[in-house]
Amino acid sequence: MKDIALWNEGDWIGAIGAICLFAVLAIGGLIATRKSDEFVGHPRGLFVLFYAEMWERFSYYGMRALLILYLTKFWLYSDGRSNLIYGAYTSLVYITPVLGGYLADRWLGQRKAVLFGGIVLALGHLFMAYEGLQGVADPAVKQADPAINVFWLALALIIVGSGFLKANISVIVGQLYKMTDTRRDAAYTIFYMGVNTGAALGTILVGYLGETIGWSYGFGVAGIGMVLGLIIFVVGKPALRGRGEPPKALAKKAELILYGTGGAAVLVVWFLIQYVSVIQNLLILTGVAMLGYTLWEAFKLPKEPRERMFAILFLIALNPIFWGLFEQAGGSLSLYTDKFVDRGGVPTSLFQSINPIYIVLFGPIFAGLWQYLGRKGIEPSAPAKFGLALIQVGLGFLVFVWGAGTGDPAVMTSVLFVFLIYALHTTGELCLSPVGLSAMTRLSPVHLGSFIMGAWFYMTAVGNFVAGKIGEATGGEGGVMDKALTLDIYSKIGWTTVGVAVAVLALSPLVKRWMHVDTLGDRASDHDLAGEAGLGLDAQEAGFHPATKPH
Repeated sequence: MKDIALWNEGDWIGAIGAICLFAVLAIGGLIATRKSDEFVGHPRGLFVLFYAEMWERFSYYGMRALLILYLTKFWLYSDGRSNLIYGAYTSLVYITPVLGGYLADRWLGQRKAVLFGGIVLALGHLFMAYEGLQGVADPAVKQADPAINVFWLALALIIVGSGFLKANISVIVGQLYKMTDTRRDAAYTIFYMGVNTGAALGTILVGYLGETIGWSYGFGVAGIGMVLGLIIFVVGKPALRGRGEPPKALAKKAELILYGTGGAAVLVVWFLIQYVSVIQNLLILTGVAMLGYTLWEAFKLPKEPRERMFAILFLIALNPIFWGLFEQAGGSLSLYTDKFVDRGGVPTSLFQSINPIYIVLFGPIFAGLWQYLGRKGIEPSAPAKFGLALIQVGLGFLVFVWGAGTGDPAVMTSVLFVFLIYALHTTGELCLSPVGLSAMTRLSPVHLGSFIMGAWFYMTAVGNFVAGKIGEATGGEGGVMDKALTLDIYSKIGWTTVGVAVAVLALSPLVKRWMHVDTLGDRASDHDLAGEAGLGLDAQEAGFHPATKPH
């Protein structure tokens, strides 16, 4: 063990993360095994779901923090290629909830879907801990190493497992409460804290172990975290009070067929994640088809609901722009931090914990801000908030470029500007993500509610793929990140996004009129995720999925 006097900042952060982790583990175990039906005024099942999701987010975000570094430093993929793989991976994570949510709603039930997804996720994370031949730069030799196929399989398992688990666990939270229960918003606040606590702790501990001790240790701890979440979910089943069960009795043979569908999805994703160009073509073709279908349905509607559909299309079209920039965090920004930031001994991956920590800090502030402005009658409309989100994400890059000052790789960028870019991107996220979730559920016609939410997630997936393409560009022709080129790209996308944001703000009064808020009614007030817009909860983290029909 190191002498304490020799510990650097990264060692202290890792140690603090480990202490916090064991503390929440002990508390989670105690709550899951309690006999009473309630804990601190809420159903005990809420805290079973809280800790199960916390551990899932621990494993997912911990692994995500290491992925781009693992691709470049272990598998020796070029910086550009690694960014493209990262973008493909995160885009598929947003698409698979369509499958997981649909199967759960129609046949499997949310509880069994979460259990199946958790098992698949645990296998994926544990497979990530298997290492092959390190330092092999020749792609042909890489593909000859069986470990590369294990790696692709691990990614496929995590993608499909996430689709089954994330799509359904939050739905069970809503099922624990009656629609009129005043504790519902508070319940999602508690659940939301679990999401971001897990994300922050996973990034810190998994990232620290992976970078300082060994990749397999980091990924292995991520897998152990997922197993712990599964144990809590299984042990705490009685606390769920029968919620999340199949809509009707399911024969064993039919259940096995559904699980087989999940297994087949793993094989399909295993292929797609290796051939990124196929994903790109599928996204384009499917996107055009979805746009055509949306317009077809829109023109069959009366004037007001038709114009609401136009407003939905306007907002959805901005999704890829925002997420394409925001998701540089796990890709090119992480590589830049690793190569060109004066980190003071802190492992690169730990910086990705800044965003969830900021969300926990800023979320209540934004909730109070929107309520205050609403009482004054000056709360910005949804399209105006989207414009503000784009301004902030664009400014984040411009501030970062200004702080870097020079493209000389020998001049390190101050870590202060890493914190600043994450701060601006997080506040932008709180202006767009929860607001978009609320807008989709409120503006869409009842018979198209599931489809519209699917389109929202789909365009988020497109944004993640765009993020990979932007990251690929930072690698230049040689595939190796160049500081000057990266800062030039960041400057261009920053100014372009600010320009788009100005246009969005200029158009926002028109789009607001299309929304016809005065005749909308309050169809979303009793939704399972009502109140999420005030909490700053990301649609992905909220567990909202296309197969969930608005009530």
